[in-house]
Amino acid sequence: MPRPLVDADWLARRLGEPGLVVLDASIGHHRDAATRIPGARPFDIDGAMSDHTGPLPHTMPGPERFTDEMRSLGVNDADRVVVYDCAGVYSSARAWWMLRAMGFDHAAVLDGGLPAWAGAGLPLQRGESAPVRRRGDFTARPRTGLVVGRDEVTAALSGPDSAVLDARSRERFAGSGTEPRPGLRSGHMPGAVNLPFGEIQRGGLMRPAVEVRAAFSAAAGGRRELVFSCGSGVTACVLALGADLAGYRELAVYDGSWSEWGLPSGPPVVNGAANGDLLL
Repeated sequence: MPRPLVDADWLARRLGEPGLVVLDASIGHHRDAATRIPGARPFDIDGAMSDHTGPLPHTMPGPERFTDEMRSLGVNDADRVVVYDCAGVYSSARAWWMLRAMGFDHAAVLDGGLPAWAGAGLPLQRGESAPVRRRGDFTARPRTGLVVGRDEVTAALSGPDSAVLDARSRERFAGSGTEPRPGLRSGHMPGAVNLPFGEIQRGGLMRPAVEVRAAFSAAAGGRRELVFSCGSGVTACVLALGADLAGYRELAVYDGSWSEWGLPSGPPVVNGAANGDLLL
């Protein structure tokens, strides 16, 4: 299986093969539970695939919970997995990164997601997804350092070989755009660099690797250890996908992202919305 990205033609030629599992990782208003790639199973990031015991959205579940949910989807350790979403390349990258963090390497993102699939005139399945007939034998084998917390991000912000890249829009990064989650401060982490996830895409598809590499080189300079943040740890994974395509290997995603850092009780924030940069 090509890693970490496959196109609609690649998937169409293999759809239905034994050992190939397709997962729909759509979230929020992008989710369309009634229309899917034939045979796709729901990887519910808003629901079972997040830890809801804490206050932050889209928190990575523990390995036991992740194992149980993947087995309930009928996924086996020997399977190949393709993840997609209804927005293009959005939350599918989060599912891909979660699988990688849990030690599963046979996963890829469908470039362009469901829009690319439908746009190619490929078949769609409508109605509720069929129940999984047999539990899988998937076992999570967590890797350290791929999903990190605030302390690791704080260290990366001042590290000479590391860069923290923020996938939010340039308006939100600057503090001039409204945060979609109430109660959060506006702005960005001191020392973070902005690379909106949409800037490494074109027409709903990931840009060619050479263009993605140039975007990361401009944002991170010569630093090779990259940590990604966004609003809630979802589109940060689009940057992780792009960095992987660009050849970077020391990558991590800040799970709490701005939902944690931007809290009123959180660490300092740079807000450049007015009167120059203000440290809040």
